[in-house]
Amino acid sequence: MGMEQYYKNQLDCLCSRVKPADRQSMEAARRHWNGIAKPIDGLGRMEELIIRIAGICRSEEISLDRKAVVVFCADNGVVAEGVTQTGSEVTAVVADNIARGTASVNRMALVAGADVIPVDMGVAGMLTEPGIRSCKIAPGTGNIRREPAMTMEQALEAVHTGIALAGELADAGYHLLAVGEMGIGNTTTASAVSSVLLGCPPEAATGRGAGLSGEGLERKIQVVKDAVRLHNPDPRQPMEVLAALGGFDLAAMTGLLLGGAVYRIPVVLDGMISAAAALLAKALCPAAADYMLPSHLGKEPVCAMAMERLGFSPVIHGRLALGEGTGAVMLFPLLDMAAAVYEENSTFADIQIDAYEDFSRK
Repeated sequence: MGMEQYYKNQLDCLCSRVKPADRQSMEAARRHWNGIAKPIDGLGRMEELIIRIAGICRSEEISLDRKAVVVFCADNGVVAEGVTQTGSEVTAVVADNIARGTASVNRMALVAGADVIPVDMGVAGMLTEPGIRSCKIAPGTGNIRREPAMTMEQALEAVHTGIALAGELADAGYHLLAVGEMGIGNTTTASAVSSVLLGCPPEAATGRGAGLSGEGLERKIQVVKDAVRLHNPDPRQPMEVLAALGGFDLAAMTGLLLGGAVYRIPVVLDGMISAAAALLAKALCPAAADYMLPSHLGKEPVCAMAMERLGFSPVIHGRLALGEGTGAVMLFPLLDMAAAVYEENSTFADIQIDAYEDFSRK
């Protein structure tokens, strides 16, 4: 048996293990919220997310003590088509900054009490910092306008890397993960993948990325159109879509989302790239969507469409477009505050007054 078939069999086996989030635990968490001395649904979406976490953990008793954001770094050959303001060399520079602890995501994670785990999935440039984890598949993908991004074996290997990392972090005692990325050109690959999976025109799925001009946006849209037309992947075959049009960062992120479902650990989505990864993960394993938590609504045009397809309603509407997992990390303190109320507040029984009734569920 070749490695490609082995990886496929293993992926099928892992996905078959995934069960939907536990509805009984979610109902118990809802009852607990409703017993706390506050108005019903007083914390709105934050209550829903805590309930979702209870379903993932299969217990109304939750813990968010240990958190980490995993930042997958990789280069994309499509940069050669002039779809970005900067060159691929920036990927290595920022990846080193993340490993050094000086990037935006590091500053924000420090405030949120979260660890940052940078992973080299396919950076083309030289990395100098020892703090980055090397899982390099290749030094960047192919140029999707001219050739497939990667072989099927490479795509499967990258997905399995993300799954394995989720399992490792769950074993290490992490309670909550988030996904991030760093890769010049990855909004182009994510636009192409999203266009196919959502069945929408490339121009509807493609935005300005890191601030393209009007002319640059038109070039980027044409590149996505050409890539989708060249490869014409079947949207019913998500691994085919990923191998033809994706990136190593996107593939590993898809794996981490699947791994969250396999190992029962919630994973917070970031922006556009993670939305594309979530679409892929859900297509591969529909129940995996139960284990994802939305954070913010990015300003790329495809974000709203992807969130709607996934059935998610993001909490933060800040027009964020930084990447690195920063939007996902921004949700961490909100979850901590909601969890503090959920775990520590007085109940109606404690203060000996009648609880509110939940008429919305009658």
